[in-house]
Amino acid sequence: MINNIFRFISIIIYPVLNPKSIDFFVRLRNKLLWNAYAFGFRKIGKNCHVGDKFSVRGSQYISIGDNFDAGNNLRLEAWDSYGGDKGIYNPSLIIGNNVVFTDFIYISCINRVEIGDDVLLGRNVFIADNGHGDFNLENMNISPVQRKLSSKGPVKIGKNVWIGRCTSILSGVTIGDNVIVGANSVVTHDIPDNCMAVGVPAKIIKRLD
Repeated sequence: MINNIFRFISIIIYPVLNPKSIDFFVRLRNKLLWNAYAFGFRKIGKNCHVGDKFSVRGSQYISIGDNFDAGNNLRLEAWDSYGGDKGIYNPSLIIGNNVVFTDFIYISCINRVEIGDDVLLGRNVFIADNGHGDFNLENMNISPVQRKLSSKGPVKIGKNVWIGRCTSILSGVTIGDNVIVGANSVVTHDIPDNCMAVGVPAKIIKRLD
């Protein structure tokens, strides 16, 4: 009986609430919400698009170039405060032109994260210039979530770089131009121009001379 009622209701509302129309309303919502955030960005270029369920923190510290294209579940965070630390960080998150993020990209910044032009990030890439405290005995007596954020330095990614899916790029790392980082890598040290790197930690396996 109940199934028949739901079926009847579905038949009635289908002309209005079918998958195609729902997709249209979702895309419209995303566009309106993204445009609302755009007014708060330090800089926003033309022809920028994002997918569903994105999250932005500290938009005033974020700059995005032209032709930015991001998939679903984008998360951009620029922290000037954390916990009891009020206004002690000075973040700058810069994304260049013609940058493509696939789904589930997460970037966290308290210092500086810079992504050059024509960069492609695969799914589930994580980039952070910070962590929850330094590794020392004093911090071991504090819950990780309550430790002060610390940075070992900025993260810089050059131009024409491809970062494979499920890769993590940690603080104090510079990745040069024309670099490929293989999937599931953890980048803890600099990678020069024209190299391919892979692994945990990521190591160079090929150079273009």
